[in-house]
Amino acid sequence: MSGLQHRLAVVADIPALTQLMNEAIAVHLAVHLPPEGVAASYSVMGLDSQLIEDGTYFVISTDGAIGGCGGWSRRATLFGGDHSAGRSARLLDPASEPARVRAMYTSPAFARRGIGRRILSLCEEAAAREGFRALGLAATLSGLPLYRAYGFSDVEAFAAATPSGFAVPLVRMQKTITAR
Repeated sequence: MSGLQHRLAVVADIPALTQLMNEAIAVHLAVHLPPEGVAASYSVMGLDSQLIEDGTYFVISTDGAIGGCGGWSRRATLFGGDHSAGRSARLLDPASEPARVRAMYTSPAFARRGIGRRILSLCEEAAAREGFRALGLAATLSGLPLYRAYGFSDVEAFAAATPSGFAVPLVRMQKTITAR
């Protein structure tokens, strides 16, 4: 999609990004999960403000509208928002651990226009500059086609436990960094 601009997210973006994420979860996951699965997904997905603080979270816009967001992390947390259990701020070792691609969301109004691929490219370039050799992520069922097309390989399928008891299906994926 021509006309895409990117910038690093700032704290003032949080309300708009949260709304975009909620819309993306509601629409994109509804194709793959029953309503109770979509509802449960909110407990294990969402904005991790640590990414904004670390300067590794991107906002993609076109014509002044936010079309998507996503980022990468040098920290151990694989997925989840500020409210999610199991987060770890431990710094990863770039020589032996993959950087994490995190919190990728595209507005339903801007789906399939290259936003996800742009974010992945930005993440890969930034992680490579910091010496990382690989990227890792936890993919939702709606994200699998994008990640596979970008060169990620499935490592293992797993499920995230939620307070409702619905196990949200995810796939751990990894990709060797080619950007240098």
